[in-house]
Amino acid sequence: MGSTAYRYPNERLVLSATLLLVFLVIAVTATATVCLSLVFIIAYILLSVQFSRSHHQSLMRSAYPVSSQRQPEFSRVIRETVERLRPGGVQVYVVPSRQMNAYTFGLSSPKVVVFYSALLDVMDEDEITFILGHELGHVALGHTVLNSMVGGVAGIPASWGAGILLSLSFLWWNRMCEFSADRAGLLACGKPEKAVSALLKLVAGPQTASQAALEAAYQQIDAQDDTFLGSLGELLGSHPMLIRRIQELRSYARSAQYQRLSVKMAL
Repeated sequence: MGSTAYRYPNERLVLSATLLLVFLVIAVTATATVCLSLVFIIAYILLSVQFSRSHHQSLMRSAYPVSSQRQPEFSRVIRETVERLRPGGVQVYVVPSRQMNAYTFGLSSPKVVVFYSALLDVMDEDEITFILGHELGHVALGHTVLNSMVGGVAGIPASWGAGILLSLSFLWWNRMCEFSADRAGLLACGKPEKAVSALLKLVAGPQTASQAALEAAYQQIDAQDDTFLGSLGELLGSHPMLIRRIQELRSYARSAQYQRLSVKMAL
């Protein structure tokens, strides 16, 4: 009864041919996927270049470049911070706005750092230096360029499950970039509590002018760490919770690496 002599003629041959065909289809499909992915990434980067140019042109119509004649104090802070962090070629522009924001963009040199004018009205020099150092940290670490490249990889056409995983991974990397840029900002200003107050003002707005208001804002953002919605928002966001950024800054300020780099950058 253990005989297999009843196997249909050529069954094994057809099985071998089927397996060969399966492997061939997998190889062709994988090659096509890789090629399609490369095309997608290249197209994404080209679109990023075009968007950067368009954004720069739009910015030139509403913003003005910082100059020693128009804003001598801010211009001095920029020179000192650039000399300290050595990010390469940068241009700093100010956009008239009541919003509290700053960002950087650009794929070619010089990169562009944009300050909203409300920051200059609300923050003191040390806080401005932290914000500027944060943005220059993004430039120095290549985040402005890598964002386009990694973003292209994260956007590769894939199944919904793989797409979600890639997107979450990209956001995870974005959050790590913010921690790194915060370290650059701290090295630029050299004052941990000023770095903290800058973050609080950036998020809470002009109403955090007094120490009591800063403490109240801190208590409010500290509570977010204990909620499910706060954790979910962080998972789906490009920036870490503010309280985590503050905790990481204070921890880094106590580290040997910070002490060593502070001395080195001051030379």
